[in-house]
Amino acid sequence: MLPSNKRTKTGAPRHRGAYRGAASAALAGLLMAVTACGSDQAVPDSAAPAVPEDLECFSGSLSGAGSSAQENAMTTWIAGYQSACEDSRVYYNSIGSGGGRSQFIDGAVAFAGTDAALDPAENADARERCGGSDTLNLPSYVVPIALVFNLESVDSLNLRPETLAKIFHQEITRWNAPEIAEDNPDADLPDMAITPVNRSDDSGTTENFTNYLNQAAPEAWPHEAGGQWPITAYESAQGNSGIADTVKRAEGAIGYVEMSHTHGMSTVGLGVGGEFVEVSPEAAANVVAKSPQREENPSEYDLALDLDYGTTESGTYPLVLVSYEVVCLDYPDDRTAQRVKAFLKYVVSPEGQQAASEETGSAPVSDDLRGKLLESIDTIS
Repeated sequence: MLPSNKRTKTGAPRHRGAYRGAASAALAGLLMAVTACGSDQAVPDSAAPAVPEDLECFSGSLSGAGSSAQENAMTTWIAGYQSACEDSRVYYNSIGSGGGRSQFIDGAVAFAGTDAALDPAENADARERCGGSDTLNLPSYVVPIALVFNLESVDSLNLRPETLAKIFHQEITRWNAPEIAEDNPDADLPDMAITPVNRSDDSGTTENFTNYLNQAAPEAWPHEAGGQWPITAYESAQGNSGIADTVKRAEGAIGYVEMSHTHGMSTVGLGVGGEFVEVSPEAAANVVAKSPQREENPSEYDLALDLDYGTTESGTYPLVLVSYEVVCLDYPDDRTAQRVKAFLKYVVSPEGQQAASEETGSAPVSDDLRGKLLESIDTIS
């Protein structure tokens, strides 16, 4: 028997209408459900985020899993959606991009959050669970990857791509090394060992970071991009929150995290051409705005992007993470398709993107990209 949201027999969502009231009690309940499936989800402190007037609601549950970089944004989206849609339950398990893609391909969840789009081989593997159809990679979350460090005597650093690559390749091992000192003449750099911290799990954040190192400093980083760290780790941790916690605890440590995990931490300005660019959503958005769709996408509705991590354009922060929602073009059952469509329309809406930006520092998708995303979402059946 369907709950009180009046719906068609196919399970299609209806427009929001009567659910415009504040939902502090509902929000308290849903936060228990959300945090049960994630490790460090940031929850808005006050009222639930704004939602569109024409928000579509469904009755029942929807499950996703994947990217820990999306964790804080996803918590915000779920809070906004469920506060307006009283009979909807959305669950997201922040297990890392690789785990999310695997669970999606296996049919354990309806959608995956991933910081690296499905490649052609993964798309082929997913066709069985997608009823023979291709998958769609929908870029919904754009945020810089920040380099965070812990040095008591230093608040900020400038690092060129080659220097950063050598640090994480464990070739530059002390903080007062000449390569670091040259670009930070006013910093009181200690004669202390550097502790580079990388992800221990299969991570889209790692794939984006190693892609950046590969393109921006190819001579200093002799490895292909990938979600698994390519060399024996000096220190490792699981998830963005794990790296952030490790760096906070260990003086001399440096790691890479999605920007919403940088609270109270010192960050690195990246060398881009002849300047150093501080981490910011605006500087990262410049990369995305000029990135074409990936040539190997299986259809025009797959919006996976080909990012130029090696750009030297002024004012651009090239270490950017574009996180995707991966869905089926055709689901085996209509009810799942309609629930996915309803939730993702909120995720990419101006209200959903603004809510995530206020909570995490992400860059809302452009109006042009939003139009393409809605067109792709409308094709889901």
